Amino acid sequence: MALAGIDALRVLQQFRRSDDQIRLRYLSENHVLNDIRSDVYVSGTYVRDYLLEPEPGRADAYRANLGKVRRHMQASLDSYGRQVPPAESQHYTALRAELTDYWEILAPIFQWDAAERRRSGYSFLRDEVFPRRQNMLAIAGRIDNLNEQQLDAGNHKVVSLLVGFQTRLLLTLLAALTLGLGLALFTMRKIFKLEDQARLQYAEVAGARTHLKELSARLVQAQEEERRSLSRELHDEVGQALSAVLVELRNLSTGIAVRSEEQSRRHVETIKSLVEGTVRVVRNMALLLRPSMLDDLGLIPALKWQARESSKSTSMNVTVDVTDAAEVASDELPDEYNTCIYRVVQEALHNCARHSHASTVRIRVEHQQDRLLLNIQDDGQGFDARQIKGLGLLGIQERVTQLAGTCQVHSQPGRGTTLSVELPFTRENRSAAVHETDSHPVS
Repeated sequence: MALAGIDALRVLQQFRRSDDQIRLRYLSENHVLNDIRSDVYVSGTYVRDYLLEPEPGRADAYRANLGKVRRHMQASLDSYGRQVPPAESQHYTALRAELTDYWEILAPIFQWDAAERRRSGYSFLRDEVFPRRQNMLAIAGRIDNLNEQQLDAGNHKVVSLLVGFQTRLLLTLLAALTLGLGLALFTMRKIFKLEDQARLQYAEVAGARTHLKELSARLVQAQEEERRSLSRELHDEVGQALSAVLVELRNLSTGIAVRSEEQSRRHVETIKSLVEGTVRVVRNMALLLRPSMLDDLGLIPALKWQARESSKSTSMNVTVDVTDAAEVASDELPDEYNTCIYRVVQEALHNCARHSHASTVRIRVEHQQDRLLLNIQDDGQGFDARQIKGLGLLGIQERVTQLAGTCQVHSQPGRGTTLSVELPFTRENRSAAVHETDSHPVS
């Protein structure tokens, strides 16, 4: 069938090409011949008017018009000569010679005065102009007949081409039907066998997909627990140890006598600044891994703190807009909702600072009946959301999907980016959150 289709396209293309060539050539040649005929008639009219016109001014106008007709006729004749087929070359040569004789015969009349034109004009038209014009029109008619004969030959060629194409297409169709019936019988047997296997595999895949979703949720939960543990360890253990070192160094800076007091003090102050910087870095790490205020104060204060920190560390102006309903509902959110929203905002601000080069970022949290809406909009350089999707966006979509939510990214180059997250939040969620809070009170 592929070979037949290729052959059909080739034949149809050849047919279209041949038909276009025949039609265009016939139309072009017929147009040129019509122009020549028209110019011959018009020239005879101008010659008659010139010979019979007694006023010199109007006679000169007719003479000028004859010059224009001659130039147009010569241009048409040259155009026809460039495309004349070999079969018409003899008639074309005769027509060209006849036209040359025609204009040579007319040359003497342009030297006549008005009296000579009145005296010899009629006889000149009768004996010289009209016979020559009839001869040229007869030659043009013969050329036109040849064009029609060539058009008929081209049509016969195209018809024979179509007949051969129809025969090949019929044979191909019969062969395809025969092979198709055999293939259909063979595939039906295979399909009946594969259907049972497909049912079993579908059941296995459905079970594996459910198990994979549960495993992914547990993996994210374990990751959050690990981050929480690491955050507390860094804050409690490393932070306290470095604070103790800082106290000892402060005491040491007042009792060293080996060096001069000023040198020792400068050295110790340098050590103090390094240790203080280390403590500050460790505390920042702890806050980034798991901000304690997310557990102590709730989601909205944690988001506002994160916005302030992003504004300090970057050139972006980050604002958080929370509706009253969302602020009330945030107190009833389960821990996985708080973590999901916080991590989504954290990743979005990271992308804004690193990729979009935005100057303003607006975070809005809303609560509408049975759903929670998060909208993050920036005025950065934007991107093509249909082609570019990094690991950060994939992580955001995975977190939202685990809570049966939806995530949409709207962005265009030069028009900023809008990230919209919608999480379902019903009474069952609130009941689960209250039960979890009662079972595990915050100390």
